[in-house]
Amino acid sequence: MAVAAIEAAGPQARWRAVAAASIGNALEWFDFIVYGFFAAIIAKLFFPTGSDTLSLLLVFATFGVTFFMRPFGAIVIGAYADRHGRKAAFTLTIVLMMVGTAMIAVAPTYATIGVFAPILIVAARLLQGFSAGAEFGSATAFLAEQNPERRGFFASWQFASQGLTTILATAIGAMLTTTLTADQMSAWGWRIPFLFGILIGPVAYYIRNNVEETPEFRAIEVSEAPLREAFSEAKKRLLVAFGAVVLCTVGMYTILFMATFASRQLGLPPSAAFTAGLLTGAIQLALIPIFGTLSDRIGRLPISAISAALMLVTIYPLFAWLTMSPTIQVLLIVQAIMGFLLAGYMGGLAALLSELFPTRMRTTGLSISYSFAVAVFGGFAPFINSWLVSVTGSNLSPSLYLMLAAAISFCALIAARALGMR
Repeated sequence: MAVAAIEAAGPQARWRAVAAASIGNALEWFDFIVYGFFAAIIAKLFFPTGSDTLSLLLVFATFGVTFFMRPFGAIVIGAYADRHGRKAAFTLTIVLMMVGTAMIAVAPTYATIGVFAPILIVAARLLQGFSAGAEFGSATAFLAEQNPERRGFFASWQFASQGLTTILATAIGAMLTTTLTADQMSAWGWRIPFLFGILIGPVAYYIRNNVEETPEFRAIEVSEAPLREAFSEAKKRLLVAFGAVVLCTVGMYTILFMATFASRQLGLPPSAAFTAGLLTGAIQLALIPIFGTLSDRIGRLPISAISAALMLVTIYPLFAWLTMSPTIQVLLIVQAIMGFLLAGYMGGLAALLSELFPTRMRTTGLSISYSFAVAVFGGFAPFINSWLVSVTGSNLSPSLYLMLAAAISFCALIAARALGMR
């Protein structure tokens, strides 16, 4: 019944669905990325301590603490989506994200209002974290339910749209850092990306508000307690999904951290760091849907498992090479390889996570597993990487955290196979 209804929707409706989820999801992640890119400037303006390192750690801590709000958003809005529909949930998340972005864009600095400046930034980030906690689950379920026969391809746009976000954010960052002086960037230039995000918001809201609910969701009897069912009936699946997300989230936020790493640790110009990020985003946007399509043909696990294993054994040598030869060319090659491996890992991941949970609790299961994994491992990745470099004095230390993530996710994929996933 559900499959027939989905087939009747037609390709045009499915592509509208991809656009609705991708554009909205891109906005959701746009602010998170630009916040990380301009961390050094925000540190000086909102968290002055007299120490550049301490101020930067405070900014990355603020970046990470918002991820503690994600589980709350996942629980509240995820359950709402399983009761009232995917469309209703991801329309709500876009509104919340727009409010948080606007707060950051117009926030007075510490020099103007003192301690209330960092408080305002933290409040905005917490609101965004609450919103993002359910964005992944609702948007992924919406995409995955477009066509069960091509679930890998359609669901892959969840992660491909993050590549689009990286392209957009890094392009703006590169343009600003090459056309504005350091004083102009500190005075007002850093606000431009956030103002741009506000302008995209109404467009994303309009598109999301004018798509149809998924036929697969309409075809089921809605659960009245999806949260209770998820924890009582799908505990193992929640743990497997949690573990599978670890490499994805640590990898993405390590790439985000690379802009600061290249500038502070390697002494490369900011424009070079942004160019490398732009290349990574382009690779992910182009390749993730291709790997998603392959997962529909040969299964979700083989490609993801190979990618995780390759990440585990190659990331340390790549960082060693970059540290010994800190040039723009080497940075581009290293980030291109990272982007390729992550694209392979994430291509079929969204479909795999969706298939772990039945439709009646899908958004709840996706949101909880993803948001907890991001809160524990991903959100604090920039902070942990900065702390590791500071404590060890080694520029190789960020690779160790990424290797840990690859090992955890590889084990999770083995466990997924034991649950019948392919």
